[in-house]
Amino acid sequence: MSTAPSNHPPLAERLRPKTLAEVIGQQHMLGEGMALRLAFESGQPHSCILWGPPGTGKTTIARLMADAFDAQFITISAVLGGVKDIREAVEQAQLAQAQGRRTLVFVDEVHRFNKSQQDAFLPHVESGLFTFIGATTENPSFEVNSALLSRAAVYVLQALTADDLKHIVASAQTLQGVPAIEDAAVERLVAYADGDARRLLNTLETLAVAAAQEKRVEITDDWLLKVLGERMRRYDKGGEQFYDTISALHKSVRGSDPDAALYWLVRMLDGGADPKYMARRLVRMASEDIGLADPRALRLALDAAEVYERLGSPEGELALAECVVYLAIAPKSNAVYKAFNAAKAFVKQDGTRPVPMHLRNAPTKLMKQLDYGKGYRYAHDEAGGFAAGERYLPEGMAEPGFYQPVERGLEIKIADKMRALRAQNQAAASAGKR
Repeated sequence: MSTAPSNHPPLAERLRPKTLAEVIGQQHMLGEGMALRLAFESGQPHSCILWGPPGTGKTTIARLMADAFDAQFITISAVLGGVKDIREAVEQAQLAQAQGRRTLVFVDEVHRFNKSQQDAFLPHVESGLFTFIGATTENPSFEVNSALLSRAAVYVLQALTADDLKHIVASAQTLQGVPAIEDAAVERLVAYADGDARRLLNTLETLAVAAAQEKRVEITDDWLLKVLGERMRRYDKGGEQFYDTISALHKSVRGSDPDAALYWLVRMLDGGADPKYMARRLVRMASEDIGLADPRALRLALDAAEVYERLGSPEGELALAECVVYLAIAPKSNAVYKAFNAAKAFVKQDGTRPVPMHLRNAPTKLMKQLDYGKGYRYAHDEAGGFAAGERYLPEGMAEPGFYQPVERGLEIKIADKMRALRAQNQAAASAGKR
């Protein structure tokens, strides 16, 4: 099956904005008075890094910048290119400079270039031979050399909103060869695109070709699923089924069922869920449902998120699977979660109690004269590193008992420790100590 009607250029190219006013999304940078908009209007191009998810307009913005400054536009793919491409870009820029014309060099996926390749741009950026624009989906703080990063402004692009994507669909429907689309099908397309305009337009183009072959005048939701099959998500990212599935994963972990937890994780990944989102959810589960019963769980969840950041899909997904199995079999405690919520509720309804004098900091002579810090007992100087009988709550406030460790995992030992400390406090109080 072809991907586009033979008498038309690709849909994404036909819809590519010709002016800043036509750009959909990124108004936090391109709106009136915003940073990148001002850069366009300044009359002086400057090197920059465009950082954001796929399909958010990085290439389009670079092209518009070249047009705005009547500059020669040279594209280098860091995935396919190398030093040879950089040398050729330099030669072209030198020819353009001799003719009094500016050059803008756009490096797509700049994080794929190694240090020496990135360094090759430095002397030419410093000399002003060309304006450098790098596009990356990765954090430039980690993936772009500090020397190059220091010479480029960083602009952060955001995934397009559902409204942005619907606007793009509406614009596409005004073009020849794109049929009408049922509202439910639009919603599914937008959910599948997940903020990525390129994915949206490529999918829409596939549907337009198939509809033309079948002489369909409308793309319905049922027909869309039939044509795209496995390419479509099995749930709507913004809908009820998505939240039902993440709920099932969370409850399977909480219920200590590693097989069920692994099943729901794979269901979500297979359905198109962002693995980075899944990693964030695992970190939350480690904090909420395991807590201090096994503090290693939180570290493992953070490690899994970092591994995925480094490896991406599909290799990094194995670390998420390892984490979800560990979380499922770990001892469970929501004691910290409950304690935190109880403390928040108490502080919200309670008045602002003054800090006791013996707990106040006394960095100046005046504060010491006012008895700030007076009578404070330094725990490290006390027997066992514990100042038995010392109070750390505001005056008049009863012991709230927010944190109640459970008799599972490490919290068994924590509970024993807390009972021993309370006994020392009670003994100190009975002896008449502070």
